[in-house]
Amino acid sequence: MRFMYIVTPVRNEPPTRELMEAMGKLADREIKAGRMLDSGGLMPVRTGAHVRIADGKLSVIDGPFVEAKEVIGGYAIFELPGKQEAVAMAVEFMQLHKDFMPAWEGTCEVRSFAMPDHEGGCQVDALAHA
Repeated sequence: MRFMYIVTPVRNEPPTRELMEAMGKLADREIKAGRMLDSGGLMPVRTGAHVRIADGKLSVIDGPFVEAKEVIGGYAIFELPGKQEAVAMAVEFMQLHKDFMPAWEGTCEVRSFAMPDHEGGCQVDALAHA
């Protein structure tokens, strides 16, 4: 099963060098094992944009966003046997934050991808639309 981890910090502060090194080691291990497919941190919301449809009108709003309450700081995509393994990996990842940035607070949301073999799921072949 494919899982996305969505990391949401309470305060948007950059990770320490020690945390980055620890996360790099974890990522290297998981990439070599074929479990981590992708990961990355996201730039501050001031560099982004919202593309929105409201009242039948499409609009583009450049960041920063006044209404932003929770900001996604980063993500990772894993291929794992099931939810139990996905949660265990998220716990290991979050433990790094606790160990290397003890004052850090936030959430790592674990979500499975909708796939064709799951009820109600879909998967778009992006290459077919290129």
